[in-house]
Amino acid sequence: METARAQAHIQVRDQQQATWNKFSAGWGKWDELVLSWLGPVGDALLDAASLTPTSHLLDVASGTGEPGLTAAARIPRGKVTITDLAEKMLRVAEENAARRGIRNIETRQCDAGELPFADATFDAVTARFGFMFFPDVLGAARELARVARPGARVTAAVWGVPEKNPWATTIMGTIASYVNLPTQPPGAPGLFRCATPGYMTGVFREAGLRNVTETEVKIPERFDDAEQYFTFMNDAAAPVVAGMALADEPTRARIKDAVLGAVNGDGQSKSGKLHLDAVAVVITGEK
Repeated sequence: METARAQAHIQVRDQQQATWNKFSAGWGKWDELVLSWLGPVGDALLDAASLTPTSHLLDVASGTGEPGLTAAARIPRGKVTITDLAEKMLRVAEENAARRGIRNIETRQCDAGELPFADATFDAVTARFGFMFFPDVLGAARELARVARPGARVTAAVWGVPEKNPWATTIMGTIASYVNLPTQPPGAPGLFRCATPGYMTGVFREAGLRNVTETEVKIPERFDDAEQYFTFMNDAAAPVVAGMALADEPTRARIKDAVLGAVNGDGQSKSGKLHLDAVAVVITGEK
């Protein structure tokens, strides 16, 4: 049974690595927009981490570098170790660091479930939107706790419940009305895998962390217009690309028209920008 579970975790890990490597170019292309959009979540994580100017922070599943790169500017005499499973995402993170003149970082390609660091190494540990995709959620939480020093903060962000995240559900719901999307098994990696209120709190406590808190962070997503939103989601969101691939060309055109109509109706503001709400949950615990 343990062997079968381990093999399943390896399969999920390898699938996630391939997916994020594939979409690294899309995330690099849209990095400025994502940095602005998800800035409030990164700020909430770093505030909860209680950093000092000399902290050594571990940022797990950092992707193209956030919130690790922002943290590096906060701890000028400290250091940030940025990790991700996808080496191509880390290359984008390194390019972003170089462009922004950030030097107090290092990158390390690794699995969140098997961190290559000694016990009690880091002053703080962050993970923004990684837990939903880890093969073993509890196992990863235990690893983050293991490498944190006594008294350190471990803080993570996951997406909140679907009904509070129309930025994702609008396009996926529209695609599902035109094509038969495959049914995902319970617990499979996905945006809302960790969204149930209290779920991640329980995970952190079971991982041995104390004084665990869970806080919602509202993120008003802003795009120039519906066309930009649709392009972004097709460049950077793997489920969207997979769903669109199941449709023929005429159907894809109908899906696009339906999505543009839906988001224009729901999110168009007086300023002309497109606003689609998003809600994240920030979970913090102490070692």
